[in-house]
Amino acid sequence: GDSYGVLPRPCRALVLLNPQSGAGRALEDFQAVVQPMLAEADIATTVFITERPHHAHEKVRDEDLSQWDTLVVMAGDGLLYEVVNGLMERPDWEDTVKKPLCILPGGSGNALAASINHYAGNDHVAKKKLLTNCAFILCKGLHTQMDLVSLSTASGKRLFSFLGFGWGFISDVDIDSEKYRRLGNARFTLGTLQCLAKLRVYQGRLSYLPAVPEQGTPSPHRDPPLPVTNGQAGHVLPPAGTEAAGALPADSLLVPLSQPVPAHWTVVPEEEFVTVYAIYQSHLGTNLLMAPAAQLHDGCIHLFYLKAGISRVALLKLFLAMARGTHLDLNCPHLRYVPVQAFRLEPRVATGIMTVDGEVLACEPVQG
Repeated sequence: GDSYGVLPRPCRALVLLNPQSGAGRALEDFQAVVQPMLAEADIATTVFITERPHHAHEKVRDEDLSQWDTLVVMAGDGLLYEVVNGLMERPDWEDTVKKPLCILPGGSGNALAASINHYAGNDHVAKKKLLTNCAFILCKGLHTQMDLVSLSTASGKRLFSFLGFGWGFISDVDIDSEKYRRLGNARFTLGTLQCLAKLRVYQGRLSYLPAVPEQGTPSPHRDPPLPVTNGQAGHVLPPAGTEAAGALPADSLLVPLSQPVPAHWTVVPEEEFVTVYAIYQSHLGTNLLMAPAAQLHDGCIHLFYLKAGISRVALLKLFLAMARGTHLDLNCPHLRYVPVQAFRLEPRVATGIMTVDGEVLACEPVQG
């Protein structure tokens, strides 16, 4: 029931490739597995190899992209995050963000690639098989829409995210395991065991706007949303649909972080968490089916939080069950899942790692 566009034939693709991502095999895998397939499918490639952080960000922000029909990212999720935010910084972002993007798994996490493989109805696979499946999806040339989540931070940053925002245990595992990159996906298993050994609790306030009104909450249609500041004091964004050309879309569901959340939002009573994770795709990693209900553009943020007090054994059971997407069937009293349209997280103190699409953020209040 979805509507798809289709890439033209012949097709011109700009391939942004990070040779350092994952186990460091992205370039040879691209040449051995992907390039022969694309040649047969009449897709001509220009390969741009990144040499440093933000290189891809600058390339897509500043380059004339009209010469390519699609942008292909052969790396981990971090490089696609750079590309998305580079596109959103362009004065013509409204047009360029419509250019089809393709992800080919070349990192260690590969969450979006695993999600798209899942949405395509393919069996769960990893490594070379996942790469082949994703390359085949590119060869077929069908593309559809994907949600982006707009995040704003207390220090005034505005970021665009396609995968997820996290704080606490899951983000700790992601970043603490960076030193084991060469192990590929196994780095997350090792990182999980290490973080389990020193299980921490994080204090903060979590609030959200439920996608479906919860029992006993007032109707949201009482008062119009307050104008949104864009990180600068006194700079009020115009109502949606009246933005100046080139202006970023207004966050119409949010009030400034300096104000309390609107009355129709839910504030979580507990303020001690092991982890908070807002995910918009099905997979958190190749072997982690975190949000089985998620779709590419369901207009929904799938919010998970783990309250303090969970034992290490129960936490390990949850993560093992997540490989099959059956963690919610365990009915763990410490785990909550709620589909939301917007959320706000206010850490009590600036401790713990925050991540967006697997990249580190300063620990501060954030909403999306």
